[in-house]
Amino acid sequence: MQTILGSNGQIGYELAKELSKNYTTDIRLVSRKPKKINPTDQVVSADLMDFTQTKQAIEDSEIVYFTVGLPMDSDLWEANFLKITTNVIRACIETQSKLVFFDNTYMYAKDDTPQDEHTEFSPVGRKAVVRSEMAKLVLAEMEKGSLKAVICRAPEFYGPNKTQSITNTLFLDKIKSNSTAKIPINKNTLRTLIWTPDASRAMALIGNTPSAYGQSWHLPCAEPQTFQEMITISEKILNKPLKYQVIHLWQFKLAKLFSKEVRELDELLPRYGVDNIFLSEKFKNAFPNFEITSFEKGLSQVLTESSLQ
Repeated sequence: MQTILGSNGQIGYELAKELSKNYTTDIRLVSRKPKKINPTDQVVSADLMDFTQTKQAIEDSEIVYFTVGLPMDSDLWEANFLKITTNVIRACIETQSKLVFFDNTYMYAKDDTPQDEHTEFSPVGRKAVVRSEMAKLVLAEMEKGSLKAVICRAPEFYGPNKTQSITNTLFLDKIKSNSTAKIPINKNTLRTLIWTPDASRAMALIGNTPSAYGQSWHLPCAEPQTFQEMITISEKILNKPLKYQVIHLWQFKLAKLFSKEVRELDELLPRYGVDNIFLSEKFKNAFPNFEITSFEKGLSQVLTESSLQ
């Protein structure tokens, strides 16, 4: 049995498809309101803030994938995420399940220093501190030997269907709806983005590779691109000129006075003013046959989808 916690999100959805296709059809999907993705999926409704429900949800699981997401709300993250992580870790230890922990890069410094698996945590911002503490909880149990686990870390997403990210929301979704694409801060800084199906495929591969455990892994990404380069690629795909607007930092600062959503983005914005270089050479060397989706292919799929989902 392989269990996905947070199965309703895009990462969990793609992960369930990949596991069923290449690893096992004995899959359990867990969320508050889980839905089958594959015909043989088992669905379990659980509140991961409750330890008893958490343990019951992962009972008899060989591997547990943590892909739980919460809305961009610092209060909610501080109230829930550490409790959920603690419950999942404890449940995995007690059931002797392996944990594949999906993580992001919020805890890294928001400068142009290239990031690899040895990059020190330097969280700035409430959500960054929460994600840092979550990862530290997993690392502590890994180091003690009480939990067999692996951390899979990804930079910002871009992708199809329900993918949620700044790039999807402000940029790609606007292009698809024939609106003016919004570019945060600077159109010429390099962005390392991960194609969401690649993130899920890589996580399934790591989770089913026994020698990968006890480590942190940066998930595989194509070479970074600037927003200007993404505009050029998109114009070639759609065969038309595109409208875009750079939203400068002072404009975000003004907007956050009136918008909670913009306030929640504030701690992430410094990263858009500098090159963001996320290195995944460790994965590429360990799994040289893994095919990484090119920006051209990924953007083409997103921009030619029939409708936003």
